[in-house]
Amino acid sequence: MATATLLISCLDRKGLVAKIADWLFSHGGNILHADQHTDAIAGLFLMRVEWELDGFNLTRSEIIPAFAPLAETFDAQWEIHFSDHVRRIAIFVTKQDHCLYDLILRQRSGEIPATIPLVIGNHAELESVAHNFGINYHHLPITPETKEVQEAAQLALLQQYKIDLVVLAKYMQVLSPAFLAKFPQVINIHHSFLPAFPGANPYQRAYKRGVKIIGATAHYVTQDLDEGPIVEQDVIRVSHRDSVADLIRKGKDLERIVLARAVRLHLENRVLVYGSSANSGLNLRTVVFD
Repeated sequence: MATATLLISCLDRKGLVAKIADWLFSHGGNILHADQHTDAIAGLFLMRVEWELDGFNLTRSEIIPAFAPLAETFDAQWEIHFSDHVRRIAIFVTKQDHCLYDLILRQRSGEIPATIPLVIGNHAELESVAHNFGINYHHLPITPETKEVQEAAQLALLQQYKIDLVVLAKYMQVLSPAFLAKFPQVINIHHSFLPAFPGANPYQRAYKRGVKIIGATAHYVTQDLDEGPIVEQDVIRVSHRDSVADLIRKGKDLERIVLARAVRLHLENRVLVYGSSANSGLNLRTVVFD
């Protein structure tokens, strides 16, 4: 059963839910899921609503122009997604394979509703993993001197393979602002419970601080390192008996789970990013409609 999903944000006011529901009803829409949230600090209304396309009296190409006049009355930011549009993922890797294996296996089992036609690595170690699953692998080594050229090659590959989402599965490189300006749909997994221990070697720093929990964070990538809007997080308890190696081992389990959750939430159109320090007094953040 194909569905359409509307994600919308605007300044909060009375009657928004009623007006959106009435618009759907007027076109024969049967709502399957609806959820909304009001951020009182930002004064914003945020909503996700999903409805059946069967029986809806607008074609897919007619939905956006038909809804636009109503959205203009709210001065809203909004987007429409269709459940049967299978998106295409590119996975960026370095040498660690645990997140790569996990994403591929979940995709093959149907847990992640997407295709994975492309893996890009700045080292050659994981080429055999991709090839074992019939996935194209491109080795693009990066140095400070070659970064601009290699990122241009990466962008060309994303266009060639018609990629919708890039997942950084332990890709130990920082994407440049120029790259993100051209392709902003990027999810990263960071091996700590952000905002604690951003940047490199978080497990080593956590061990030195004697922490009692460690975590993993999946977030959208922005120009600010490890400060993008958070999609998913989780934690696990550790003790004084755990070595750095123990923290890394336990952390890898979390990284797999958190990254997979974040990718699935994104693909199911359950994440709405909003806010900015410039116009709302808030950093970019997310509402996750689960």
